[in-house]
Amino acid sequence: MENMEHDMAYKQQGPWGGGSGGGGGGGNNPWGSGGNPWGGRSGGGGTPPDLEDLIRRSQDRVRRLIPGGMGTGRGFLMIAAIVLGLWGISGFYRVQPDEQGVELLFGKYVKTTQPGLNYWFPTPIGEVIKPKVTQTNQITVGFRGAPGGQNSRDVPQESLMLTGDENIVDVKYTVQWRIRDAGEYLFNIRDPEATVKIASESALREIIGRTTLQAILTRERESVAQTAEELLQSIIDGYKAGVTVLDLQIQAAEPPKEVRDAFDDVQRANQDRERLINEANAYRNDIVPRAKGDAARMVQNGQAQKERLVKEAEGQAARFTAFYNTYALNKDITARRMYLETMQEVLGRADKIIMDQKGGNGVVPYLPLPEIQKRTTPAAGAPQ
Repeated sequence: MENMEHDMAYKQQGPWGGGSGGGGGGGNNPWGSGGNPWGGRSGGGGTPPDLEDLIRRSQDRVRRLIPGGMGTGRGFLMIAAIVLGLWGISGFYRVQPDEQGVELLFGKYVKTTQPGLNYWFPTPIGEVIKPKVTQTNQITVGFRGAPGGQNSRDVPQESLMLTGDENIVDVKYTVQWRIRDAGEYLFNIRDPEATVKIASESALREIIGRTTLQAILTRERESVAQTAEELLQSIIDGYKAGVTVLDLQIQAAEPPKEVRDAFDDVQRANQDRERLINEANAYRNDIVPRAKGDAARMVQNGQAQKERLVKEAEGQAARFTAFYNTYALNKDITARRMYLETMQEVLGRADKIIMDQKGGNGVVPYLPLPEIQKRTTPAAGAPQ
């Protein structure tokens, strides 16, 4: 009844409490004057609007919107249902393709959701964290900035490592990693980046501690990095950090600055040694085959000479045997034949002619002028 009486009074007085043209307002003027909010047309004073009346008017409008008024149980239920509905709808969330959704219930991890439209308890009961899982993260160890650049800064306490042959090497490297499981990444380790960095130092120091300095600086650098990457991944998996190691790359491996000049001298000496060894090997590869060829040729010539001498000896032995057999059959004839053959061979080389007295009669003396001229010609050309 109070509400109905108030509504009738409101209709009679107008929205600002004035009459229908009388009093100080005149019509429905909210300021109680002839159009001037601070006074009448003729300069008379006015009053500002009543705040209590404005609040009461707003409440009346809300009552009209809710059947039965706000004071009834039905009105409260409708308001509660609307608020609850809006709160429930706010639980829908979308996970982008490069994200994973981590659902929390009163701050406790429950599960991980994949990209797409999902639903979870709205705030403050539930909460959803959506970290980027396709983003590649990189950490640098042993230096800060670009390696070899002007703004690069060395960090010796991270880069100096002990090798297997008890030498010190300065190793600078980078590690690239990515989130594999957002739930493990957020709740199993406190500082993921620091954890990956410390674990990478531990893994690389272990591998370098089993490798010699020369191998690290030259031929086994890639092998050392690959082995360290596998060991780092096993360590991270042991922590259940939800991280995948994409690459561990050694940017630089060199001796410390304090001994770098001496090491360079040793390297140059080793290079000179290698050069001399290569030259010696080249000379050996040239001279040894030729020596082997000459030796083989000499061996073949010796074999041929041996076979020739053996054959000649065998032939002479066979001829002597045949001659001895003939001599044994008739010694006188054989002896006379040997005498005649020997005298013929000896006298055949002599310049003198022996004639017996019987055959010398009637021989005409002859002066061999052509033979004398042949013998004296070389002597004439000789120096006097």
